[in-house]
Amino acid sequence: MKRGARVFFSFRSPYTWLAVRKLGQAIPNLHRTVEFIPYWDPDERTSAALRERGAEFHYVQMSKAKHMYLLHDTKRLTRQLGIPMAWPIDVNPWWEVPHLTWLAARRGGLGAEFFDAVMAARWERGENICDSTVIRGLAESVGAPPDVLARATEDAQIREEGVDCLVEAYLDDIFGIPYFRIGRHRLWGLDRVDAFIDLLAAQDDSPRQVDSPTRQVDSPPTQDTLLVPFAYDRDTAGGCG
Repeated sequence: MKRGARVFFSFRSPYTWLAVRKLGQAIPNLHRTVEFIPYWDPDERTSAALRERGAEFHYVQMSKAKHMYLLHDTKRLTRQLGIPMAWPIDVNPWWEVPHLTWLAARRGGLGAEFFDAVMAARWERGENICDSTVIRGLAESVGAPPDVLARATEDAQIREEGVDCLVEAYLDDIFGIPYFRIGRHRLWGLDRVDAFIDLLAAQDDSPRQVDSPTRQVDSPPTQDTLLVPFAYDRDTAGGCG
C-alpha cells in the first residue's frame, strides 16, 4: 500500500460510490494500493464501545434541506457521467450490517469484490443493503460464504475491528465522507479525488523523508516534502470556516 494513504468510506454515501469509481479507473489494484476504512452511524452497542475507548462520532446528521440537495446533486452527476442510479429508500437502516460484513469479506480476501457488489446493489439497483437477505445474496455473488458474512454483526472479533475503524476515524478527525488522507494531507469530498490521485502519484516520485522527524523546514509543504512532519496548523477551530 502507498505510505499513509487512506480512504474513509461509507456505503451510505453516494459521493463515496462516485469517488471510488473514479479512483478505481485511475489506480490499478486500488484496494491493495490504498487502505480502506469504513465509517458509519454506529448502533448503541458500537457507540457504547466507542465511549469506553474515549472516542466520539464527529459526523452530524444532515438536515432535510441538505438531504434533498444531495439527492438532486447526485442525480445531476450521474446523468453527466452516464451512470445508472436508483436512489435507495432507507427505513430504520442498521449500518453495522453492510460495514461489518465488508470487514468479514475483507478478512476472507474478498474486500474489493464485496465492496463493489454492495455499492452496485445500493446505488445502481436501490436495494436495502441493511437487509441480511440482500447481504447473503451479495456474498454468494462474489463467492464468499454467505452464512459467515450474514453473521458478521454477531462476531465479537469483527465487532471489535469495526470499533477500531471508528476510533481511527475519531483520531483522524473525520467528520464527513468520503475523506482521503495521505501523509499530512487531508481531503474531503468527491471534488478532491483528483487532488488525492495527484498526491498518490507525487508520493511515488518523492524521496522518503519520514525517517527524519527533526528535519527543519522553513517553507510550506510541497510535493517533494509531502511526508515531512509540520507544525503550522495552530489556528483555532473553525478558523477556515
